[in-house]
Amino acid sequence: MANKDHTINREISWLAFNDRVLNEAADPSVPLLERLRFLGIFSNNRDEFFRVRVASVKRWAALNEKIEETDDDPRDILAQIQRTTIGQQKKYEQVYQDILAELQTRNVFIINENELNVGQKEWVEHYYNEKVDPVVSPIMLDQVKRFPHLRDKAIYLAALLSITKGKKNADQYALVEVPSTLPRFVLLPEEEGKKFIIMLDDILRHNLMSVFEVFKPTAVDAYTFKITRDAELDLDNDISKSFLEKMKKSLRQRRRGAPVRFVFDATMPREMQRYLTKKMSLTTDEDAFIPGGRYHNLKDLMAFPKVGLKKAYYEQLPPSPHPHFEKYDSYFTAIKKKDVLLHYPYQSFNHVIDFVKEAALDPDVKSIRICLYRVANRSKIVNALINASRNGKKVIVVFELQARFDEENNIYWSNILEDEGVKVFFGFPGMKVHGKIMLITRKENGQNVYYAKLGTGNFHEGTASLYGDFSLLTAKKEITSEVHKVFDLFENAIWPNYRFKELVLSPFYLRNRLVRLINREIRHAKSGKEAYIILKLNSLVDKNLILKLYQASRAGVRVRLIVRGICSLVPGVKGMSENIEVVSIIDRFLEHARCYVFCNGGDPLYFISSADWMVRNLDRRIEVTCPIHDPSIKKELDDILNIQFADNVKARRLQADGHYKVVKEHKKKDIRSQYELHKYYKQKSKTG
Repeated sequence: MANKDHTINREISWLAFNDRVLNEAADPSVPLLERLRFLGIFSNNRDEFFRVRVASVKRWAALNEKIEETDDDPRDILAQIQRTTIGQQKKYEQVYQDILAELQTRNVFIINENELNVGQKEWVEHYYNEKVDPVVSPIMLDQVKRFPHLRDKAIYLAALLSITKGKKNADQYALVEVPSTLPRFVLLPEEEGKKFIIMLDDILRHNLMSVFEVFKPTAVDAYTFKITRDAELDLDNDISKSFLEKMKKSLRQRRRGAPVRFVFDATMPREMQRYLTKKMSLTTDEDAFIPGGRYHNLKDLMAFPKVGLKKAYYEQLPPSPHPHFEKYDSYFTAIKKKDVLLHYPYQSFNHVIDFVKEAALDPDVKSIRICLYRVANRSKIVNALINASRNGKKVIVVFELQARFDEENNIYWSNILEDEGVKVFFGFPGMKVHGKIMLITRKENGQNVYYAKLGTGNFHEGTASLYGDFSLLTAKKEITSEVHKVFDLFENAIWPNYRFKELVLSPFYLRNRLVRLINREIRHAKSGKEAYIILKLNSLVDKNLILKLYQASRAGVRVRLIVRGICSLVPGVKGMSENIEVVSIIDRFLEHARCYVFCNGGDPLYFISSADWMVRNLDRRIEVTCPIHDPSIKKELDDILNIQFADNVKARRLQADGHYKVVKEHKKKDIRSQYELHKYYKQKSKTG
């Protein structure tokens, strides 16, 4: 799988990551309806992969150039993607059928239109007339001059109407979009203790004669398909337009992005396939032409109806309160007393929300500055900021409008904030702002005192219950003063002329700092001193840093990596990377936290960061990496990393051949790190 540089292409590595997600759906030890949810996650991931990554590779292929940063031939990569995707689709279909069979043993049946009994047919026809018919708009393709624009992420039924006029055959093609405003899975009335579910697609199929009754067809055959469009945003250079106007225009254009994938029911007649692909300017030998099953867009499995099955979901793991905050009446008092590390979802994100709420009401608070990348649809954080503005605080929000697929949500909230008197800045010229920071200024004894939050995840209470992330809350002047300098960069739109001593910013300093830290470990290893590097990341792609880690391994530095998603590094190769191990953990929570540890001659350096080791994070984004000084927090990070490296249930180890392997050590007890961490924090909340 590795190329001549001994690295794995990022697209191929990403597909391997999504395969690990699919393995969770296939795992019979995972609760049954959680397995369906993992199928939905897999499907959603794959859609985004084609919209973003495959679209990018296709652009390189169109330019007839090697892929920048990796030097891979885009045509070779597209061919590998095609082979892998088709193989995963077959595996997906098998897993789905296995889950359906197990549901049947528990008296839950997902049935299609051909399996309805008389009573169910009447119910489905009534449901169609009441709910579906008002929102269905079939298009007769033979009657339109231009082939209709097909929406990205929508599901369509391509219908063939058999029509006889006199002795002549007048068959016609038509399109029916499956309504996205209605539930995809519809629960039918229970019968004799059995629960029945039908998909909205099949409710439409059962009623197709009614849909097209004006044409009096003798039969209607329908086949599902969907397209995936290029999601790249093209921002024009019209200086007369504001950045917000450019974003709105670009989002409209995205809806008409070039198709990059055509997924269709494999039973669709060849003539219909040729007709549709010709109309969409696709050809059947393209890598984007993917035969599949009867149903698509199964990301909707993430919203599968609750059917009352016992032990069909994960047990509840409620977050623990942080014991330090329990000792004080005010967050300001607690944070001034001691730095606090929050680790959610094991600890409550409500601490962050309540901290902002307290700041909004505190008469001594003068200002709140915050970077927002993604926020919840009904964001409590944004509501607290609005309340702060109404209470006379100066509120400054750096809102990143280019957070992929959250652009419209961010535009909505930025407008709301500006209407409430909040000063909103849209990122930094030419770069995304990905740093997860907040600064609160409070007047104490006539002096401005700063309180900061620096983290690895977004200010998003929804994802905070599912994503594993770190947040440092601190009042240490040496750090908070530099957070203030970071916000100065945004407010003045200037490159830094200030020498940061604590924070490490991308794209200004982080790459060079990481190289220096790795070089230091290499020198220590060569001189016989203890030397190690421990990294916890979402993605490791940057080729230069990977080559640097290979150099460290050859020098005798022990390198231990926890990389949840893409990893282009190849471990365990003799003479190159035998001192490197890579672990990926896929479980009920998404591993999202980023942490760097360097031995530093026996005085370890600890950092938490918003940045992965990817070119975009190091060279094209504003990222904030923060050192950890508090000894108790360092100990906590050690505990977290040790627990995760000991995982022998959900951890997969990357092999030298590029494949991941579950390492099950039968002599040891089962260690499932996410559950062990929940116990760890539950105990800390009791003992303090």
